[in-house]
Amino acid sequence: MSLPIDFELGVWNAWIFMIPSIFTWPFFFRLAEVRAPHPSTSGLSKLKVIFCVFSKLIFIPAVIYSFFLPLKLGTTWFYVGLPITLIGLIGSVIILVNWANTKPGKPVTKGLYRYSRHPMYVTNFVFLLGVSIITASWIFLLITIIMIIGAVVFIGLEEQQCIDHYGKAYREYMKKTPRWIGIPKSR
Repeated sequence: MSLPIDFELGVWNAWIFMIPSIFTWPFFFRLAEVRAPHPSTSGLSKLKVIFCVFSKLIFIPAVIYSFFLPLKLGTTWFYVGLPITLIGLIGSVIILVNWANTKPGKPVTKGLYRYSRHPMYVTNFVFLLGVSIITASWIFLLITIIMIIGAVVFIGLEEQQCIDHYGKAYREYMKKTPRWIGIPKSR
């Protein structure tokens, strides 16, 4: 990864991967309206709320930056980062299918949600890490790290909202499914 900032508008830039990621958002938000509780920030300090909001909003400048961030085509960075990026993108699509195939009023517990209570965050982080690698961008890596820290801060509130919304079903799910990623515990 290079310290100098590459900044050139081009066809073969990171936007090629960011745009498909953005196209999954409307589908997710529509599904989330029907299925999931909306997390409240009432349990966080003002500083943590500001950081959580910032860590989510930083994705917007990341998308804009991606239009000016060239891919490192033909380099080891590109060949290492491409499969990581694609795994993240494909994982996001699988998560949408998991949400779409779950009945409203029930927590999503099948598919990738069997291996992680928050695969949406995991796949997003894998995707952003892949983009950081295929562009060899320290700035993009920093954005990814900020988003990860924001999720770690915010995740407890999301889980509490799910407990409040789904009750015992979500508590049982929490007992057998790791927070981030792992092998589910047997019943």
